[in-house]
Amino acid sequence: MIVVGGGHAGVEAAWAAAHYGVRTLLLTMSRDTIAKMSCNPAIGGLAKGQIVREIDALGGLMGEAIDATGIQFRMLNRSKGPAVQSPRAQADKYHYKQYVRERLENCDNLAIEEAIAADVLTGNGIVSGIRCTDGRTFSAPRVVLTTGTFLRGMMHLGEKQWEGGRMDEPASNELSDSLRKLGLKVGRLKTGTPARLDGATVDYNKVEEQPGDEIARPFSFLNDSIDRPSVPCWITWTNEQIHELLRANLHRAPLYSGQIQSTGPRYCPSIETKIMRFADKRRHQVFLEPEDEAVSTIYCNGISTSYPKDVQDEMIRLLPGTENARIVHYAYAIEYDYCPAQQLKTSLETRTVAGLFLAGQINGTSGYEEAGGQGLLAGINAALTLDGKEPLVLGRDEAYLGVLVDDLLTREIDEPYRMFTSRAEYRLSLRSDNADRRLTPIARSVGLIDEVRWNRFQQKLEDMKMFEAYLKNTRKDDKRLWQWIKQPDYSLEKNLAENPALSKLGVSKEVMEAVIIEAKYEGYISRQEKQISAFRKLENIKLSENLDYNHIPHLRCEAKEKLLRFRPATLGQATRLGGITPADITVLQIYLKKKQQLS
Repeated sequence: MIVVGGGHAGVEAAWAAAHYGVRTLLLTMSRDTIAKMSCNPAIGGLAKGQIVREIDALGGLMGEAIDATGIQFRMLNRSKGPAVQSPRAQADKYHYKQYVRERLENCDNLAIEEAIAADVLTGNGIVSGIRCTDGRTFSAPRVVLTTGTFLRGMMHLGEKQWEGGRMDEPASNELSDSLRKLGLKVGRLKTGTPARLDGATVDYNKVEEQPGDEIARPFSFLNDSIDRPSVPCWITWTNEQIHELLRANLHRAPLYSGQIQSTGPRYCPSIETKIMRFADKRRHQVFLEPEDEAVSTIYCNGISTSYPKDVQDEMIRLLPGTENARIVHYAYAIEYDYCPAQQLKTSLETRTVAGLFLAGQINGTSGYEEAGGQGLLAGINAALTLDGKEPLVLGRDEAYLGVLVDDLLTREIDEPYRMFTSRAEYRLSLRSDNADRRLTPIARSVGLIDEVRWNRFQQKLEDMKMFEAYLKNTRKDDKRLWQWIKQPDYSLEKNLAENPALSKLGVSKEVMEAVIIEAKYEGYISRQEKQISAFRKLENIKLSENLDYNHIPHLRCEAKEKLLRFRPATLGQATRLGGITPADITVLQIYLKKKQQLS
């Protein structure tokens, strides 16, 4: 197969396919930009951390990469329950891409070529390869497109506009035209980045230090600990002077001058959007995040913008701690083409062209993590279908990646999609700590997991079983420890430290915490399992790709239009389409029963 694009989606797609055993070609504009962190130099975050652990549990590369190159690790939402606690890490972005590139270059079944894809080649509605702008042609029966922001990318910096996929990198215009010719609908989205500062020119005495966790938690289930130096981040705030400056120059901001027509990410807005949408707020938080271990450059998280250079210069001068800072790279916005994901099957294969898969920002998402997860699924599904096997489709009850894909296929995406824990209705069961127990057996069944990871996973299960038995069979006063754990004010750690019998078990802290969570939330998880059981009944009722909704009696016109447009794969998926009512679902069930498709 061919994977087009060396970003985070392309990396995971190529890695998954090659490890499955398929001869894979990764086409990238430059080897030097493979896994480049073009925006925030961080991996994980709220809900995103869960996705990274899921990628790792499925045999992906992102978790190992951040463990090897992270410079600060933090567990977010520590004061809340484990369902919404999420790991996050700052990365040395230069070491990160170097690490990933080296892993890919040493991966069996994987070749890397520098080229710009120009045309998706097909025959009889089936993909056959890629033609590049330099005239070379590569043939393959499967193609995965992970084009990021490069499809007809247009950069904006004040009044200045130029074609590009990222700073100092060309756009991919011909490939965008090729997709249109193939019958795919193409839309337009926008994203942007903040300025980067020379780290040596920031006054750290005027900003608040934000250290990492004393004990860093690994992302990868292959690692027991993180043995790397920790670098702090810092916090500062905008002020009224900055807001006045930005309001006075709003006519020069491409987002408000009419220069940019497309929609940007709602949950990661530019600073000009913030001051207009939240006009009552007198200040906005800005995180000063190092981009490498040496703190040579600083990423100004929170002031993404496309104002012209002179306005950016003044804004940085007015920001506490950066009054004398030198801007290394100015902030900019970028508009790019994407393909609305309703054109995809649940496997991420296009309905229009057999064998053509899409993953990442081309599907309307934002974030390295969302892209990486889609890339892994697209890569393994392209490989599985080559073998005539069923694709790997994760349910909303199985993974955040299942929620992600299902949302893309059932929602009207008019802005870059970002994952949140609130999007997952079964988040109590989709925790970061149990991603391996949820997904590693699934990955093993489709050939993504090697013996080293599988044996390690089996040992963890044995240790958990042993520790659970210890808690259920050990009494303190009138209760078993398993029951004491459920008391909110009970300190198991103190009890365990005082119990010499426990040390003989030899279980890790990770195993202990996993079992303790299961004990504390046993009742809640049991109730959620009942909800999941009801959910699965509808998810197990398949809807044919060729079902003609126009000929279903008593189905409303709006319902017919929605069902024909989105083509849900299951009855459960149909319930999540906007505009579909419970009455519509009942009509579908009656119709399927009459057609003997539903018992």
